[in-house]
Order: sequence, then C-alpha cells, then structure tokens
Amino acid sequence: MKISGAGSKSGPVSPRDKTEKSPVNPKFLCRDEVLNRTYKFLGVIDATLQHLQIQDLKLDVDELCSNQEIVEKLEQCVMNWHTHITIIIEEQQKKKPQAPGPLAEIAFWRERKSTLGALSDQLQQPVIQKIMGVITKTHPGIILTLDETTDELNKYLDEAEDNLRFLSTLEGHFMNLATGARFGVILETIPPLMETLQIIWMLSRHYNTNERMVSVMERVAWQLCERVDQAIDVDKLFKEKSEAAISKLRDAKQVLDFWKSSYFEMRSEIEESGSYARWEFDRTRLFERSDYMAGICQDLCNVLQVLAEFYNIFGPDLKGVTGEPKRIDDVLHSVDHLVLPIKDISFNPFNISKMSSWNIIMGDFDAAAQVIEAEAINIIDEAFKTLRSSAAAFDVLLKFKHIRSREAINSHLMRKFNDILAQFLKEVDNTNEMFEARKDNPPLNRNEPPLAGAIRWVRSLFHRLKRTILPFLKVPEMLKSELIKTVINKYSHSVKFPAFIIFLLSHFKDTSQSKVNLKNGMEFIVNFAPEIREIVSEAKGLVSLGYSVPDLAQRVALQEDKFIRYSHLEISEYGVSGCKRFNWNSLGVSDFIDRSLNTLSKFESVVNQIQKNEQDIDSKLQSMATANLLKFPVPDDSNDLPGVKEFCKHIEQERDTTVSLLSQKYSDIGPLIIKIENLVMDTSSGKAKCMQDYYMDWECKALDCLTKMVLRNIQAFNMVLMGNTPLFQIDAILSAPKIVLQPQSNEIYWLLMQCVRDCVESTKKFVRWMRGTCIECPPQRVGVDMELMTFSFYSEVWQHPQINESAMAVSQTVQRLLFSVDQYLNHWKRYRPLWEKNKTIVHEKFAAKNPSCVMYDEKLQHLSHINQEVKLEPLFKIEHVIFLNLEPLQQTVQEITESWIASLGSLLNRPAKEDLFNLTDELVLLNSCPP
Repeated sequence: MKISGAGSKSGPVSPRDKTEKSPVNPKFLCRDEVLNRTYKFLGVIDATLQHLQIQDLKLDVDELCSNQEIVEKLEQCVMNWHTHITIIIEEQQKKKPQAPGPLAEIAFWRERKSTLGALSDQLQQPVIQKIMGVITKTHPGIILTLDETTDELNKYLDEAEDNLRFLSTLEGHFMNLATGARFGVILETIPPLMETLQIIWMLSRHYNTNERMVSVMERVAWQLCERVDQAIDVDKLFKEKSEAAISKLRDAKQVLDFWKSSYFEMRSEIEESGSYARWEFDRTRLFERSDYMAGICQDLCNVLQVLAEFYNIFGPDLKGVTGEPKRIDDVLHSVDHLVLPIKDISFNPFNISKMSSWNIIMGDFDAAAQVIEAEAINIIDEAFKTLRSSAAAFDVLLKFKHIRSREAINSHLMRKFNDILAQFLKEVDNTNEMFEARKDNPPLNRNEPPLAGAIRWVRSLFHRLKRTILPFLKVPEMLKSELIKTVINKYSHSVKFPAFIIFLLSHFKDTSQSKVNLKNGMEFIVNFAPEIREIVSEAKGLVSLGYSVPDLAQRVALQEDKFIRYSHLEISEYGVSGCKRFNWNSLGVSDFIDRSLNTLSKFESVVNQIQKNEQDIDSKLQSMATANLLKFPVPDDSNDLPGVKEFCKHIEQERDTTVSLLSQKYSDIGPLIIKIENLVMDTSSGKAKCMQDYYMDWECKALDCLTKMVLRNIQAFNMVLMGNTPLFQIDAILSAPKIVLQPQSNEIYWLLMQCVRDCVESTKKFVRWMRGTCIECPPQRVGVDMELMTFSFYSEVWQHPQINESAMAVSQTVQRLLFSVDQYLNHWKRYRPLWEKNKTIVHEKFAAKNPSCVMYDEKLQHLSHINQEVKLEPLFKIEHVIFLNLEPLQQTVQEITESWIASLGSLLNRPAKEDLFNLTDELVLLNSCPP
C-alpha cells in the first residue's frame, strides 16, 4: 500500500502536493468504510421494524392500508429511509480518493459501488417493497419524494459501476507501475496503459472530461515519480559500481521521459483521428514533477560520469608517464571528496521545492570539477616536459584517445604529440651514441656466443627505435606535426645498424669456412676441435635470430650431438675400431641390409594398421561433426503443414535416432584405440601410461567434433527460422477480449527453444573416458546424497561461448518472429468493439430511443459492411517459417458480426409487426365503414 498509494487516510491528499513519502494507516481501509456504512443502514431498518407488528406485515396491502396506526408507523419508516439515503449520498459526494496513487481511484469507485449497491439491494427486499406499496396507496407524495432520492441513488450507483468497469481494465497496469520488479516492466506497461486510457476517453460516459482524465493521469505521474524516488537512493548510489548506478539512473530517466513522450504520441493520434475531443490537459499537473525528477536523474548521471572520467584519467598509465604517483593520489583524493556534499545532503533531491538548494550543490560540484581539471592539465604539462620514454607516453596518449575522459583534458593530451616526437629525437641520439661507444665490445648474455650476441644487441637497438616510430606513422595527429619530417629524416640517416650486422655476418662466413676445414688427423687425440664447437654455437644463435648460415656450418651444427659424443670417447677403448675402415665389400654389409629391410617392412605394416584405425576414428568423429540434429519435415505442395508441436516432435524423433547412431559410433572409438595400443605396446588394457597423451588427444578431438556439431546445428536452425519457407502452422483465434495464438506465443517460444536445448543436451549421451585411459567412465556417486552421476561432454559443450551466443541468436529470432505475428494481428483490433461491447445493452438503448426504420437501416448497413470486410480478410499470413492460419479468427468474428445483425433485426421485427397489425386494423375498420 505504501508503494502503490492505494490505501486511505483520515483526510484527502492531493497528488500535486504529495512530493515526500507519507505513511498509510491500515485501519482506514476501504473495506471497513463500506461495512460501516452498510451496518448503519441495516441498523436503521432494524430499529424501524422493531416498532412495527411483524405479524401485521404478513397481511396484504389493502388490510395494512385500513389500519391507520400501522400506516403512520410505515410513513415514519419511509421518511427515515429517505433521510438516511440522502445523508449517505451526500457523504459519498464529499468523499475523495484517500491516497495519491492510481489504485486509490479504483478503490474509491469500488467503495462507492459497494456502499450504494448495498442500499439499492436492501430497497429491493420484499418487505420493503410491501411497505412502499402501502404508502403508495395512502400517501403517494412520500413515495414520490423517496423515488426521486432513489433515482439519484441509482444514478450515482450506475456512475460508480460504469467507472469501475472501465477503470478495472487499468488495474493490472496500475499494479505493474506500483509493484513492478524493475523499470523494464514499467516501460513495457506505459504503451498499453496509454492505449487503454485512450479507449476510456473515447467510450466512457464519465471519464471523457478533462478534469476526470487529468486526475487519473496525475495519479499515474505521481506513481511513476514515487517509484523513481524509492529506487534512487543517493547515498547507496555512490556505493554501487559506476556502470550499474549510471544504468539505473538512465533507466529511471527513461521511464519519466517515456511517460511524457507516450502522452504526446497518444495525443497526436487522437488529433489525427479527428473523431474525439482532443487532450488539452494541464501539463504542469502531469509533467512538472516528472520533468524535474528526470533532470535530477540526469544531474546524478553526469556526476557519476564525471567521477568515472576522472578515475580513467588518474590511473596507472598517467602515473607511469608522470613518475609522481603521490601527486596523482592526492588529486584522486580530491575527486573522492567531490561527491561528499551530494552524499551528505539533508533533503530529498527529488523534492521540487528544494530546487534552489540542489542547483547550488551542482554549481559547487561543477566548479570543483573544473579546479581538478585544471590541476590535471598542469600535471600533464609538467610530465611531458620530462618524458622518460616516448613509446610509453605515446601508448598513454593512444589509450586516452579511446577512453572516455574529460573533454578539456583529452583535448590537451592530444596536443602533446610534439613533445613525444621531441623525446624520440633525443632517444635516437642516445641510441647512436651507445652504439658507437660499445660496438667493439657489445654486452652479452650468459653463455651467449660473441658474434650472435653482438648481432642480437645491435638488432635490439634497431628494433627499439623501429617499434617506437612505426606506430607514430599510423596516427593522423602525428603526421600533422611539424616535427615529423625531422624525425623521419634523422631516423633514416643516423641509424647504421643494418650495415654493421651485414659486416658481422660476412666475417662469420669467412672464419667458419677456414675453421671447419682443419685437418683432424693433425691431432689424433682430439676428435672434436674447440673451434667447431664455437661455430655450432654461433650457427644456432644466428638461426634463432632469423639469419641464414653457410651450408657447411649448418651441416656441422646438425651433427653436434654425434660430435660431442665422439669427443668424450676413450681412445684406449675405441681407438682401433675408430681407425678400422669398412667398405661395401665387407661380409657383414649384406646381412645388415637384410635385417634393415625386414625391420622396415614390419615397421611399415604397423604404421599402416595404425593409420587405418586412425582413419576409422576420424571417420566416426567426422560423422559426429557433420550430423544433423535438427531435421524437420520438408513441406510439400499440399499446404498441409504440421502444427508447431508436431514440427518439434518430428525434430525430437529424428534427433533421438541420429544421436543413438552417433553414440554407438563414439563407443566404437575406444576399442579402435585399444587395437592401436596392442600394435604399439603389445597390450590391450586401454590404460597404457605411455599412451595417456594419445588418449587425451583423441578425447579432445571428440569434444571438438561435438562442439562443432552442436554449434553448426544451432546456427543452421537460426538460418532456417529466418528463411521465407513456411514450415509449421499456428492458428489465430479470438479469446475475448484478446486475439491470441494457438498455441500461445510463450508456448511456441519454449517449444522452439527446447529444440535448441535438446540439441545441446544430446551430448549427455557421449560419456567421458576415465583419466589416463580410453575406457568410458561408469556412473559415479557424487555429493552429499551420493547420487549417481554420468560424466559426459555436456558440461564443456553448454558452457562454450559461441554456442551460448548462437542459442541467444535463436532466442532473439523467435522473439522477432512472434513479435511480427503479434504486430500483424493488431490489424484485427479494429473489430474489437464487436466482442467487447454487450450487444443486448447497446441495442436495447438504441431501441429505447424509438428510432425510425431509416436509422435501423443505417445500423444494419454498417454491420453488413463490417461483415463483408471480415469475409474479405485473408485466411492466412506467412511470416518467414510461420504459416499463420486466420480462418478460425475470421469465422468467429463473422459469427459475432452476424449475431449483431440478427439481434438488431429482432428488435426491428417487434415494432414492424406492431405497425403492420395497426395498419391491418385500420384497413379493416375502413372496410367496415359504409361508403
């Protein structure tokens, strides 16, 4: 009740004066008020009847009229009724809704209907009617006075019933405004709320005046403002993450702005129709508070954005450029203090009466922000005068270029490109000086060969400058600088590094050739000259740097392990064998060749068998990756499309068949791998330790194939849903007062999305292998309850980001399809009065005016024209894959139209018959008169 403003208080409350939250006393409920008034009236009746002889009232009216004493008592009784009815009517006229919310308006009319209805029902009791019959015969003047009061009672009761009937259509919308869980619910509620208000404005007999409609809209505006006021707590706002807080403020402002824009949009529609009175309402009452609160939301949003911009500027990057972290922290401390006056305010910022105080706070905030902004610019200027690294400063500028920050600071930063170029010129000079000073004795890493180390050092100097200048040439602000030409010219002419590297490589080529050609026989004891070891080390270092080396040095480097092994052999042990010469005529060569060929043949056979088994596994995995899990019935030319349930059922059956076949193929993979294990290891356990990586590799491939299978199927299903070939049929039916789909939209959505979920869940059929094996893991007992759980690939597949994105795309596609269908069905809403209005009441009111035949004919012609329009409506609508069957809807609307025609015709039949009989009597009378 506090949220909705639907309760009642001891006195009336004006929505215009209600800007702060006020408590609601539960004891003043509408129910108690109705019961109180009803009991009062019943007490009056009981007190009156106690003075009467009840047994005398059992007499008939004539006998009662003959008893003067009873007649006098009955007269007093009727006069008491008149007095009390008059008092209650006057009290009801003085009453106002007891709360500022829109639900209070409905509660007000519901209370009035209950109170007046109870009076009306009491007056219809047999004993009351008998008393009134007696007084009618004895003193008709008293009854005439009572009848006038009773007519007034019925008039107000009819007004209450009519208003309650129309306002009840708004109750669900009002509840959404009062208790909706989020602003999105309120945004979705405002358009249908406005549409319903328009209908009430056009059709209601009592809410078609400015004051009545403004009163309801003013209450709606109050409710929206209250929801924003309750949701936006300034103190808590600055404790949340800035993105979440800004989002909340934007949503709140959107609600308030959308309320105003929806009003003017509906106002324009009414003006364009030209059929009803325009909405010329008091905009101050409707929008003054909401506009002000929207402005406050924008102010708070701006404050949070300013804080975020300052935090973006004074971050680690700026600390790295300036080298003064303490000064940056001091500025951040000032930024933190910016919001203290806002967090510590003693009033509600949404209170419009506090506008001047709020403006002062915001003015102080802007002034303080400008001071911090000036300090930031000063820090940046000082930092860029003493740059330590042009590359680091350049990276910072590029980051700030794409990071949201204060416009003035950002603009100032963008003007610092000249300082970066000046720093780069200094770095070029320093690099050249370092090269000249240490090129003859460059710094080397530990165990690094001299030549490769020198080249590595020279390349690092060159690449450091190159990595710095190349990004400069891609930034438009750099190319516009006056220093850019000087920088490029100095970089091109002063760098001598490539020529020095070429010199070092040429020197290595010459020295390596001479060292490798040394006569090893000169020193029989040493099998591996130390110079060759140096050549191997240099060759490996140069290759790692990307340079080519002489072929001779490359061949030596490739045999490094053999040469090292030979160099450590004992001469006493291997000297004779090492000096023995073997040639192709030796007796052992033929035997060696036979054994080698036999071994190669066996090895080739094993390799072929392994490759065949791996091809079989790949084939099974490929069939999994390319499987179609969303097979749907192909439409034929008969236009006999299945319903959406049959469509999804067919997909489910096909998928179950396909998954069953695939799971069998997957189960066959483990035995194939065991065959490979048998060929390699001569075991068949499926648990060989040396093959654990091999098992894991195939299991990863299986997961990859299942992921591709699910992803491809979901994406293909989304493409099918976006196609233009109808695949299933849904019916549009009339379920008064709404036009709905059969099945309903939410059921269609969940049926189609279930196909996607089942596609993902089909991976539960593929059981994971036990760790370090290729054997399927049996169900395991997991958790406190020790429930059996089967470990499958499902847990990895459903978390795959691309699969989740594709599923979300399918969800959005289905929602768009259903939205398009709903939009199309809006066309049928123009026939809505046919089933929303009570044709009996409408026609009886029309007949009560004693219309002429011409007026009957006009109404019948109008209904006949509507009936013809309904007949000409298309029987179906194709919306991408949906075949929307409109025939049930058309038939129902046509039947309703024909029932209106029949009802009106029956009313015309009665006066026509009477006129015919009267004419017949006149003709008979004329015929009987003498000539």
